[in-house]
Amino acid sequence: MVSLFFKALNRNRFKTFLIYLSITVAITAIFMITSISRGIIGMYSTMLKSEGDIIITQAKIADTFFSDVSVSLVSSVQTVAGIKEVYALILGASPINELPIAAIYGVSENRFKTYALTQGSYPKKGEVMLGKNIDARLHSPKSVSISNKMFTVSGIFENGVGFEDGGAVLNREDASAIFNKEASILLASIDKSADATSLIEHINALSPDIEAKTTHEFVDNYNQFKIIETSSNVISAVAFLMGLLGIASLISITINERRSEFGILRAIGKSSRFIMSMVVGETFIITCIGFISALLLSKGLLLMIAHIEKFQGYVNGELSVQTIVVVFGFSLFMALLGALLPAYSASKIDPIILIQRGAL
Repeated sequence: MVSLFFKALNRNRFKTFLIYLSITVAITAIFMITSISRGIIGMYSTMLKSEGDIIITQAKIADTFFSDVSVSLVSSVQTVAGIKEVYALILGASPINELPIAAIYGVSENRFKTYALTQGSYPKKGEVMLGKNIDARLHSPKSVSISNKMFTVSGIFENGVGFEDGGAVLNREDASAIFNKEASILLASIDKSADATSLIEHINALSPDIEAKTTHEFVDNYNQFKIIETSSNVISAVAFLMGLLGIASLISITINERRSEFGILRAIGKSSRFIMSMVVGETFIITCIGFISALLLSKGLLLMIAHIEKFQGYVNGELSVQTIVVVFGFSLFMALLGALLPAYSASKIDPIILIQRGAL
């Protein structure tokens, strides 16, 4: 039976190729859009969750880049029972040498341990540590200019997080002089036995100007992430729907053109069930082949994008199992819908009429 499926597909090579190409392109488009948006969200959330269970920002602020938190709160938060360590971070962006924009992180000294050095040492005052991606982009400089201030490169690090590997890390004091703020956020690590909700209440009571949340809660409710996710979902849904409708239409036309073939099969004694199973088998095979091709192509493109020097690691992708399963299910459903409706209609018509009138 399987050999019949491949023979039928081989008889209509051009249309089979068009269907295969349509399936591959449509599925690749949704994979790329959703995986890149989730990759951006994943990288930023991983950066925040590194040694941080609770995040403290300025109250009622729309974005962490605009947040300004007093570092005097570090000692107060550190005294709360259940808090292990508190880190101060400044998040910013600035031109570096010939690069028009790059991420800048000003961190307290106790935060340096979260950066895995590959060479050199952690930065002292007047020094900077570069991520491996931006170091390669700048061709391993000995010094860099950040906001018209020169800094000596003390070392190179690799964290596996595109945002950090494509950025520069300074002492918090140096970054404070550049961005005119004490800290964008404070990150606090807590004891495993501590109750995060109780600790957050204690921290929020320290000042009306701050807002503390668990990093998980912050990531889930971060406005910028919601905008990115919603936009990518809308764009990918429209692209995917248009692609699937094209696939269903193309398959439907192909099946309609095979009415005379179905009439001959009926005339020699084949049942409507046989015709339907044949159509299902052919559609399933071409959809699976197109899906696998799209999956491999997407993986290759995402890997290539992650290593394009100009992107500095900021563009990355995460292709989840859930996305793969959902996309495959919808693709198969639409392809079968486009194939079964005309096939079912043809299987109910008198075989003599089908043979005489062909696709009419």
